[in-house]
Amino acid sequence: MMMVYGDTNSTLAGALAACKLRIPVAHIESGLRSHNLLMPEEYNRMLTDRIASLLFVPTQSGIQNLQAEGFSNFNCEIILIGDGMLDAALYFSKKPELVSEGVRLLIENTPEYVLATIHRQENTDDLTALHNIIEALNEINLQKPVVLPLHPRTRKVLYQNKIRVDFKLIDPVGYIDMLQLIGKSGLVITDSGGLQKEAFFMNKYCLTIRTETEWVELVNQGYNFICGSDKVLIVEHFVKLFGRAIEDAPPLYGQGNSSEIIAEHIISYLRNEKI
Repeated sequence: MMMVYGDTNSTLAGALAACKLRIPVAHIESGLRSHNLLMPEEYNRMLTDRIASLLFVPTQSGIQNLQAEGFSNFNCEIILIGDGMLDAALYFSKKPELVSEGVRLLIENTPEYVLATIHRQENTDDLTALHNIIEALNEINLQKPVVLPLHPRTRKVLYQNKIRVDFKLIDPVGYIDMLQLIGKSGLVITDSGGLQKEAFFMNKYCLTIRTETEWVELVNQGYNFICGSDKVLIVEHFVKLFGRAIEDAPPLYGQGNSSEIIAEHIISYLRNEKI
């Protein structure tokens, strides 16, 4: 079996290669849709789902997406599992001893900060959008420090276009460091899909600098706010939400045992299938 995760180009490439070799595919994080065909990830999601034999879906909205697209009529198994990212976040957030020295010192010396990330092409390739986002972060930085681990694509665009940045830029960080940065922040501002969920796992409100999100349940519940590149909207939501913690949230992404559910279904599938 080929097991692929998410919506990257390598996700689709792995699924397609396995399909050509008649190897069954399991797709983790299946069923997610932004309904924006201008996003390259949207095609990756849809095509990988169509190839997969086992569709591991993190949310009920993902199940509804697959049903609306007719997947109930295909030769596949659709399984609601919760989110494996929650499993990882719960495990690694309890290992502060693995945090790098640089990030530990940053957190100690910056007691109240906004954590931001910018990397999607819809923001980096649109200079108007990028200027608006950076201006919003510059304005926020006048009130609370902004920390932004800088993606190489974003770094290139900022430097090539001489865009003024008044807040703190740091090198990209690893997963455990990022969890600690989220957990100690007062607010998350991002265009990352994963960070939106990780902010929720860490009980942090999130401003999404995109025009849509796959994690619609976070928006519907009032934990995530779609701001796009609207400078005024970003700053207004910062003022309302900074320093607030999410309390008494429902288990939108399962109980943190998605990995076990995935393993059980793969074992069962392979025992009953002639590969």
